[in-house]
Parts: sequence; structure tokens; C-alpha cells
Amino acid sequence: MESIEKMTRREPWVSDQGDGTFINPVLHADYSDPDVIRVGDDFYMTASSFGHIPGLPILHSKDLINWRIINHAIQRMPLEGYERPQHGNGVWAPSIRYHAGKYWIFYGDPDVGIMMCTAEDPAGQWSGPHLVQEGKGLIDPCPFWDDDGQAYLVHAFARSRAGIKHILRMCRMAPDGSRLLDEGQIIYDGTEHHPTMEGPKMYKRGGYYYIFAPAGGVATGWQTILRSKSVFGPYEDRIVLHQGDSPVNGPHQGGWVELESGESWFMHFQDKDAYGRIVHLQPMHWENDWPVMGEDRNGDGIGEPVMRYRKPDVGKNYPVETPAASDEFDAAELGLQWQWQANPKKEWYELGAGSSDLRLNAQAKPHEAKTIYEAPHLLLQKFPADTFSATMKLDGNGLVEGDRAGIIVFGYSYAYLALVREVSQHGATQWVLVQADGNAEQEQEKWRLEVGSGALYLRVTVDKQAGCTFAYSLDGDSYNSVQAPVFKAVEGHWVGAKMGLFALHAGEGEKGGYADADWFRVTPPLAE
Repeated sequence: MESIEKMTRREPWVSDQGDGTFINPVLHADYSDPDVIRVGDDFYMTASSFGHIPGLPILHSKDLINWRIINHAIQRMPLEGYERPQHGNGVWAPSIRYHAGKYWIFYGDPDVGIMMCTAEDPAGQWSGPHLVQEGKGLIDPCPFWDDDGQAYLVHAFARSRAGIKHILRMCRMAPDGSRLLDEGQIIYDGTEHHPTMEGPKMYKRGGYYYIFAPAGGVATGWQTILRSKSVFGPYEDRIVLHQGDSPVNGPHQGGWVELESGESWFMHFQDKDAYGRIVHLQPMHWENDWPVMGEDRNGDGIGEPVMRYRKPDVGKNYPVETPAASDEFDAAELGLQWQWQANPKKEWYELGAGSSDLRLNAQAKPHEAKTIYEAPHLLLQKFPADTFSATMKLDGNGLVEGDRAGIIVFGYSYAYLALVREVSQHGATQWVLVQADGNAEQEQEKWRLEVGSGALYLRVTVDKQAGCTFAYSLDGDSYNSVQAPVFKAVEGHWVGAKMGLFALHAGEGEKGGYADADWFRVTPPLAE
């Protein structure tokens, strides 16, 4: 059964339609604030990762449609406080560039300042993070190296830390990206016409300097283009992409790439609640030295997102590929889709332990935490599609009394289906399945069932409204749905809902047990 399921497994979201077209989103996953570059015939993308570790994902593609996760620029966060979850903090809105034979990522940490990492190989080891400029509320930085060797950096402000927003500041920067050279100047104030202007990306074309900047808010905004003959302005502005009559709300914030074929494309996100900020790709061309994005279907002079379109002309066809979601746990490292809630510790897990491939050593939640919302040791990944099933094979025989391990859906509120080891009144071990819902303040058990085994299969199926139904099986073939209300997944702090697995120790000081996960498979929805 397992080998057949593995061989026939399909991915739950595929953008490439196999007929020369693609559908949006190209990635139905929470790669928020994406930025993309082309280097030769390779495309690289990064995105916000906030407090999740490893951070700053690096994705690679040959055609802008089929993507693979190849690395994370930050393997461990070297700042204080990352031994515990930093919900909504950390890595905000990065920019990726290729300059002087190196790859550069600049990002804003709203509580620290503007940070920078570099690498000669995006799939290799990255330096940093290096503090370019200290300051609270300095966010969304983008570097720019001009033809004359001068370097600049444009960024926005977070009102929650800086007390101001809507404005963009331009600073001179050391050519090696190590520091800013002046206090800079405000080059655009969007308060009146483009409120919440942020996320600037800077380019040069045909004698004009361009700043691509979203405005209007994450879920409700539009894409603005600023244009000037001078780095410091004054800048003209124009809205080039908005929702219009399309179903794609808030289409903005992303990156422009020009292909060897001369085509231009714009990658951006759409805020889709529990699913996070999913990634779309728009055709783009130039008219009168202004970019035109998407298609103007209602004749208002502003582009709207396309839902299906011909693939970019990159000169050849490439195989269909999607970012990894399933993991057989048979490699030397965890799959690159996985992230922890904080800097991981070696004692949290082992690969290749015992007869299983992943051993989660049960950890207690932090002493001050009311629930596992503040637990750092949850192993999570993004929702990969609008609807899917995630199934894991679990052996909990290594758990000690009171420990629990299972599958979880996580956001501002969470739900899990877990196997709990208990001791009956006669002193015998008994195994209980529990579904519980919770948030940062409290957790409630919604269903429990005694089962006769410490080894079984757990599943969660997510529908197109982000409704989550849990199920279990003793043989991996016949599944039984949990008789509890459907859990509605919700977003987390600046991120979409996530799903994954965990092992929780009931005590605080004494050593916990362990649970073995043989595999974790993500597929299109499976019938129970």
C-alpha cells in the first residue's frame, strides 16, 4: 500500500498546464512579499520568513512557472530572543539582487534595522545577517547599483515601530552594501494618493529610474510605479495593476524580470487569508516608458491579473515541478519545506533513529506558555494548495505517560490530532486519540477515542474554505473521520496557516519520550 501510494502520488497544486499555458497562482503557498531576479537562464526568488527558522527561502526556476526550494539564506538567527517564537517579527520583505559576481539579499527587521546577506552560490552558504543600518521601523529595503558605480538603498517605514508610514526614503550606500552613507531624503510621500506605500523595488531602464511599490494595504491595494530621470526625484506615479473585475484582491508587491527573449514579467502576491500571500505571475510590457501589467479587460486603463496565460518564452520547455511538500525522511537532512518556530536544538529530533526515519523527541512547552502556541519545537510547513490532504505514519510507542504526538494545523488558532500515552486505573498503558483546538490563551479537547495501538496513521484534509477535517487509520488503508466540528484554519501573525507534526512532553523538568514519523505525504484531497 505504501509503495503504491508513493509511486502514484500527485501534487495538490500545479500551475503548469502542460499545454504551453499556466494558471495563477503559480505558487499557491505563503511566499509573501516575493522578489525575483534572472541570472543567465536561471531565476531565483526569495520571500519574507518572519520568525520561522530556517529563514529567507531561496527558490529556483528555469521558466518562472516551475519552482524548487533550494536553500535558506539564514540557517539560524544570530539575534537574541530566537530560542522562543517571534510571531510576526524577524525577516520582513526582502530584496534579492545579483551584482559584482555575488547574490545579495537585503531585508528589514522592524525591531533591529536593515540587514544584508550575500553568497557566491545561492544554493550554498550565505553570509550574515549583517547590520547595514540600525533603526526601528526601517523596512522593505532595496539596493540599487547605478551605471556610474554609485550605490543607493530605498526603503519604507513601519508605523508600529517608527511612528510614520506611507513614505519612501532614498539613501546613498557604500558600494559593498555594508553601510548607508547619509541620512537620505524622502523621495515620495504616498499619504494622499498611495497610502501605505511600502515594499519598493528599484530598477533602471531607458534613462529612467523606476520604483515599483505597492500601496493601499496588503489585502486591498494596488501596484504603483514611480518614475524619474533622477535617483532622488521628483517621481511621477501611475497605478498599473489592481483588482478591477478580477477575483484577485490586493495584487501588488513583487519583482520585475526581463527575459533573454525580451519579454517582461511581474511576480507578486495576493493575500488569501488562511492560505497566506500566494504568488502570481503577470505578463508585462512597456508603453511610453511605463510598464503595463496583466490585461485591461474592463477598459479603465489599469491592468488586472490574468488567471490563465501562455508560459514565458524562455526558449525551451522544462519539466513540471513544484516546491517539495511531502517528505519520506530518508535523507540526511529534513526537507527544505520544513521550518521551526524558533532556532532549533539538536535534542529536538533525529534522522535515521531506530526503525523510523524521523524521531521527534517530546519537548515540554515553555514554562510561561499557556498552550503550544508559544512552543518553539513545532515542525511546520506552508499550506501548498487550496485543498489537499496531509498524512503521516506515526509510531508513538516511545512516548512516556502523558506525552502526545501528532499532526497539527497552526495559525492564530490551531488544531491537532494526537496520540496520547496514558495509564489506566489498573496501571496498564492505554492509547488515546485526541483532537484539540487552541490559541495563545487556552486549549480545549474536542474529541477523544481509546485505540488499541501506539502505531497508526493520522491525516488532515483541507477544503477550499480552509476547513480542516482530521482522520485516523490503524492499517493505512481504511480511514475514519474524527467526529468533531470541522476546524477552520486561520492565518498567523503576517503569515498563512501552516501544518506539520509535533511531539509534546507533559512534564517540565523530567525527560520526555519520543515519537517516530516514518513519512509525511501531501497529496490532492483523499476520500476517507
